[in-house]
Amino acid sequence: MKFSTREDIEAPIDAVFEMLSDFEGFERSAMRRGAEVQRVDKLAAPGVGMMWDVVFSMRGKMRKVQLQMTRFERPQDMVISYTSPGLEGTFQIELMALSRSRTRIIIALELLPLNLSARLLVQSLKLAKTSLTNRFKLRVAEYAKGIEDRYKRRA
Repeated sequence: MKFSTREDIEAPIDAVFEMLSDFEGFERSAMRRGAEVQRVDKLAAPGVGMMWDVVFSMRGKMRKVQLQMTRFERPQDMVISYTSPGLEGTFQIELMALSRSRTRIIIALELLPLNLSARLLVQSLKLAKTSLTNRFKLRVAEYAKGIEDRYKRRA
């Protein structure tokens, strides 16, 4: 199952990529929401091979996910693969410069079930795909607006 959307941001591609690669900020944000995030690689700079172990509660159950950066091409492409018991997939971010001060962000999330219970979960998500897609697009649009606002405050 795949979710994808795109948004245009009034900021240069380098600035957008820089904000998207603030992994320490994402770690802090996840911890504020109750997740346990542990970086497990030894890389000094962002790049391929970065890894995190994440534990969070969803629908009353503790979930464990391992994230790994599988592609990191500055300033246009980033892919994070994830695995958990039952599910695996990718989270892809692609940036395209529309002009010197405008960037298009394309985000795709793919879910692949690995066992029967995960297949049932994905099947139930497919039944609600329209509403879930709309929520996904709304969240990405809100995040893109936040990037735009942060860039304007910095400039």
